[in-house]
Amino acid sequence: MALKWYKIENTLPEGDFVEQIKVNGKKVCVVREKGEFYVLQNTCPHAGGILSGGWCKNEYIVCPIHRWEYSLKTGRGAQGQGDYIHIYPVEHRSDGIYIGFKESWLSRFLK
Repeated sequence: MALKWYKIENTLPEGDFVEQIKVNGKKVCVVREKGEFYVLQNTCPHAGGILSGGWCKNEYIVCPIHRWEYSLKTGRGAQGQGDYIHIYPVEHRSDGIYIGFKESWLSRFLK
């Protein structure tokens, strides 16, 4: 599958943060932790919690419902969880920050 890149149009806070934004109609969780940007799915696979309502700890996003943790770099759940979240690719370009979404082969023909 190819990636289609979308620019983040939202004004993002300074410093570290966890926030929900909408890009191309999709709600995602955007995180800045120790100066690095991460974009991830916004729902916890364990209990459906909204990850943008959580917080970061040691490069993990913590779900606000049951405090399950997921790596910001790999999406893997903490040891013993056996699950993961989707991490979207991020590119820093001269005109802003972009997120890559997978584009199915079928959607390319339906344009």
